[in-house]
Amino acid sequence: MNKKYSIMTDVILILWAVLLAVTVLLLPLIVHLLHRTWTASKSIERYFKEMKEAGLGIAKNTGYVNELDNTISVASGILKVAGEIDNNAKTIKEAVSERTLKQN
Repeated sequence: MNKKYSIMTDVILILWAVLLAVTVLLLPLIVHLLHRTWTASKSIERYFKEMKEAGLGIAKNTGYVNELDNTISVASGILKVAGEIDNNAKTIKEAVSERTLKQN
């Protein structure tokens, strides 16, 4: 029984030594990978914040497109009225010219 206990103890000690060696070798790698992951997540968070600010700025500036459409429609109406005024002015000019000629 003493020999079995000795072999089991040796196996347990070997397993602990292997696990300790793996832990000592892998722990710095794991910590390094976790640090890289954390750094990448912070970068992604910063990029998302910048994208949000840019998106809000774009949304704010494109809100004026409707106002520009309104301005264009009003300007089109003004041009139509100006054309009518021009036609009426020509008619008045012709009428005044005819009266002037008749009076002379």
